[in-house]
Amino acid sequence: MKRIIYTVAAALLTASGFAQTDTTKNDQPDTVRVGNFVIIKKNKNGSVSDSSDQHRNVYVDINVFGNNRNKHKSKVSTNWLIFDLGFANVRDKTEYGSAEANSYLNAQGGTPFTKSDLALRTSKSSNANIWLFMQKLNVSKHVLNLKYGLGLEMYNYRYENNISYTKNPASIVRDSVNFSKNKLYVGYATVPFMVNINTNPDKRKSFSISAGVSAGYKIASRNKQISGDRGKEKTNGDFNLDPWRLAAIAEVGLGPVRLYGSYSFNTLHQDGLKQYPYAVGIRFSNW
Repeated sequence: MKRIIYTVAAALLTASGFAQTDTTKNDQPDTVRVGNFVIIKKNKNGSVSDSSDQHRNVYVDINVFGNNRNKHKSKVSTNWLIFDLGFANVRDKTEYGSAEANSYLNAQGGTPFTKSDLALRTSKSSNANIWLFMQKLNVSKHVLNLKYGLGLEMYNYRYENNISYTKNPASIVRDSVNFSKNKLYVGYATVPFMVNINTNPDKRKSFSISAGVSAGYKIASRNKQISGDRGKEKTNGDFNLDPWRLAAIAEVGLGPVRLYGSYSFNTLHQDGLKQYPYAVGIRFSNW
């Protein structure tokens, strides 16, 4: 009988020894990381789960790693549907009175055309662009990037004087009708390519600058006029306009505010006139 009692007592002491908590073990909670989440198992009072605690409660904390420093940056980022709104004008280097200019400008028997005959209403001549997308490709630490995209550039040149574009033959004529609205619309499908520098890629309100070139192909051109004598008229045609537009482009940004500019390397018309279009305005873009 005594031998049985001693045996049971020894077994209980041995079990108690195995049940003791290892005090040398660090009090670190069990954690599991799943993507951007961390699951932490701990007691209600915030201490580590202890097998000796018979009344412990287990809680699960989920922490989101939203710190930009830890967030993985994609090598290529895409910005959809960017809008531009600005002013358009031309740098006119035409030699008025020359044979080349007179072959395109029809004065209808009056005095030859001068630069003032083709003067634009600068406050109403506009440029509006819709970029279907733009992508930014990281080159070095997201500070140096390449930007490229695809979009539609639209130019509206409003004229001060009574001139009209004709198709057959292609020319500009001095008209006898007073127009309340007289504009030339030209639209291009354009691909821009720029080098971008972002001074602080970890902040949305950082300063950035981009510069490069663009290539556009003319997809539409028309002369739209409104007058009391003829009402509304719209004439579609090529009008001897250059089908291509090659331009220098630039963009400056501070946070969500973007300013853009473009200057055409080639002239608006193929022959007769030497007018180099340019535009400046505001760009509505995330980056």
